[in-house]
Amino acid sequence: MSETRKLAAILVADVVGYSRLVGADEDRTLARLRGLRSDLIDPAIAAHHGRVIKRTGDGSIVEFRSVVHAVRCAIEIQNGLIERNACVSEDRRIEFRVGIHVGDVVEEADGDLLGDGVNVAARSEGIAKPGAIRLSEDAYRQVGGRLDMAVADLGPIELKNIGRPIRVYSLQIGEPPQAPVQAPEESAPPRLSLVVLPFVNIGGDPEQEHFVDGVTESLTTDLPRMRGAFVIGRNTAFTYRGKAIDLKQIGRELNVRYILEGSVQRAGARIRVNVQLIDAEIGNHLWAERCKAHRCNPGLSPSGNASRRNRS
Repeated sequence: MSETRKLAAILVADVVGYSRLVGADEDRTLARLRGLRSDLIDPAIAAHHGRVIKRTGDGSIVEFRSVVHAVRCAIEIQNGLIERNACVSEDRRIEFRVGIHVGDVVEEADGDLLGDGVNVAARSEGIAKPGAIRLSEDAYRQVGGRLDMAVADLGPIELKNIGRPIRVYSLQIGEPPQAPVQAPEESAPPRLSLVVLPFVNIGGDPEQEHFVDGVTESLTTDLPRMRGAFVIGRNTAFTYRGKAIDLKQIGRELNVRYILEGSVQRAGARIRVNVQLIDAEIGNHLWAERCKAHRCNPGLSPSGNASRRNRS
């Protein structure tokens, strides 16, 4: 069987207390886990360019193009789980442990990955607390300067069946940085990287809020289909809803080149959508589109109803 050796970013995750949850209520646990995969986990993996290598009943092994993608995906999933568990009793919550490592792996002909890179990620996950993310030192070196959250250095740890101590870092989800952490110089954002901020509901009609959110989510889902595009996931983008934050700051926090924002106004069957593309580095508007029709596509220019402009 042919095989290929390569460097890869590996994420390993599993459900905390899975056997206990299944033993208490198997049908409901499996139904909730399927729902989380379809609504949160799989979309986050796809948005961050991940590839599921193996899936067990309660966990997954996922390969990413870079550690940055892997960490952003893990953060989006863990934050999403916090939201979904807010109204669930503690004994019924589905929580994940996550381990991330970048290292040498062997890819077999069927796409399966083996080797030290996978093993270190799996063992790092095994020592994580519920809802936490553990990074190996190799993984942390590539993303440390981009993490706007508390990071704990756990020091060198003996991991099961790993022949050397591995320095491990813990990401504290939901907590701001406690102190500057030495990290390598940040690299420039990917060439075609952007975030779709939650569109504004003009008029403030609560009944239209779900529709407006749907416009944002549709763009977030469709834009990654462009070749070479990297789009920040929905859950991360929605953390900026209603916050008066400088757009250049958002660009720095998410390490993206562009920001797409807009508004939606709906009156009966008619819809007006305004969309603006902004250079996240300097804050200038690069492109804007206005669409007013019964059905519209902000990416097109309906005759007589759209305007496009460039600003310096």
